[in-house]
Amino acid sequence: MYHRMENVMAAASNTYADTAFTNGYEFSAGTGYVLPRYAFTTPPEIARGETGRYPVVIVGAGISGLTLACALAEKGVPAILFDEDDTVGVKGAASRGICYAQKTLEIFKRLGVYQRIAGRGIQWSIGRTFAGDDEVYAFDLRQQQSHSLSMEPPFINIQQFYIEGFLVERIQELGHIDLRWRNRVVDFSQDADGATLAVSTPAGDYRLRADHVIDCTGSRSPFRTWCAASVTARKGDDRWCIADVRFRDSPPVERHTWIEAPFNENRAVWQHLMADGVWRIDYQMAPDADPEQVSREDAVRARLNAQFGRELAPDEFEIVWIGPYAYRSECLDQLRHGRVFFVGDAAHVVSPFGARGGNSGVQDADNLAWKLAAVLQGRAAPTLLESYHEERHQAAQDNVRVTNRTARFLRPADGVERLFRSAALDLARKHPFARQLVNTGRMSVPNVYTRSSACEPGGGQSVANVRLRWADGSAGEFIDLLQWAAGRLLLLVFGDLTPAAAQRLRQLAAASDLRCVQVIASGARAAAREHVIDFNGHLQAACHVFGHAWALVRPDSYLAATGEAVDTSVLRALEKSLGAQGTHD
Repeated sequence: MYHRMENVMAAASNTYADTAFTNGYEFSAGTGYVLPRYAFTTPPEIARGETGRYPVVIVGAGISGLTLACALAEKGVPAILFDEDDTVGVKGAASRGICYAQKTLEIFKRLGVYQRIAGRGIQWSIGRTFAGDDEVYAFDLRQQQSHSLSMEPPFINIQQFYIEGFLVERIQELGHIDLRWRNRVVDFSQDADGATLAVSTPAGDYRLRADHVIDCTGSRSPFRTWCAASVTARKGDDRWCIADVRFRDSPPVERHTWIEAPFNENRAVWQHLMADGVWRIDYQMAPDADPEQVSREDAVRARLNAQFGRELAPDEFEIVWIGPYAYRSECLDQLRHGRVFFVGDAAHVVSPFGARGGNSGVQDADNLAWKLAAVLQGRAAPTLLESYHEERHQAAQDNVRVTNRTARFLRPADGVERLFRSAALDLARKHPFARQLVNTGRMSVPNVYTRSSACEPGGGQSVANVRLRWADGSAGEFIDLLQWAAGRLLLLVFGDLTPAAAQRLRQLAAASDLRCVQVIASGARAAAREHVIDFNGHLQAACHVFGHAWALVRPDSYLAATGEAVDTSVLRALEKSLGAQGTHD
């Protein structure tokens, strides 16, 4: 392996090439987006001629890698972040991901970038689905229990490169992270003592060592080959043309979906508003369509004229970006290989129906970050890291299954699938009960972990960011409690406390890596100094418990466990959630 790495670096020396188009997005036409550029700095390994050693190296500064770096920085964990380019977004300035779900927005609030996202993006909760000229299904996510508790909206639409840029700025504010632009990892090896990465830059080549390597390089990850990672994949023949368009007179701020659009040869069409008044319109194409032909600017103009039923004047719209795209799904069979953790598109790729792609990558990063921090800071056993695969692989499998069902509904095979869709649409036109059968994307909600070694029964569910009141009556929110816990587990005890239970809580907090808080109803008397007021019962509902109960919450706002009596069951849950397996009678 050593000689192979030497040969690779010799071949790469003084031949650093600019990045190419990635992940299937190619710039075809339009005015494009203006992206920031970040300066290259000669790495200290080259300047000093040394091989550095780092606890965490993240490869790939896309939305997953930047989220992970920001989460580590927020917890005071140093890391290196490599990216082979010198900007955010996809080469060619595609908007790429646009829909960011409530759980993801809660993560961004914890990381300190939510307000910028909310200020720039477009909030929406209403979706309408059409078959021909008939509306066959509509929803308002704010009216659904799965989205109604959180202080964050169900979705915000914003171009992905904006979020990545906000994360870069936040990382620079927090410190701890060495952002290295135009640093390309060209080879990798690992052994019992650590991992070695060979890196190519415009200033020359170097090597460094790492304890943990996080692969966030996307679906064409070289680490898959280097680690001999096996993949379960499914590639269909579904073809789409994506157009980002700015209109002079904006359509309604709603998600509109056509299953059978008369203006697109009865194929599907999506329409979403993003930041800067730009609309993302996805046109489903014939399976044998020529990507170059369908993404011509004149072809998109013809589709727009057909969609609006007249010839649009040149000053009525601006085509910002056009690109062809093919959807597929794939998932690594193991998300950890030795010292390498696969995150985001490097770990799994799903069709974007229901916004489960970039959101899943952000949630991967959030899941891994707190566990790495806890292990590196000596607050958890190294075995805790095994739960990353257990939890996020289950999430990836769920997302693949859900999006594949949508893909089959939108492009059914001849026979039973097509017959089912036709029947579902006919029924939905006439009967409300049948509208739930219309599947244009089951919107992203937090995944539930049922196979995690770090969760007790009753754990594995996400806790929404609900409103609460502090002991003095002032307004707060659940994320404030997580921030106060500062990366530690948070034990919430609901209802009255006996003197003995209050004493046990004090002993727990003093003897373990735990923050304890009593949660009382409005007007009740607190028995613990640290307490909050659940004036509307939303915090208890968000924790999925009732009556006198306790909930052990992790830094990623997931439940580790729930229970009733404050006894040794709390200790068992605490040890399990930190990767240790103790015995308490």
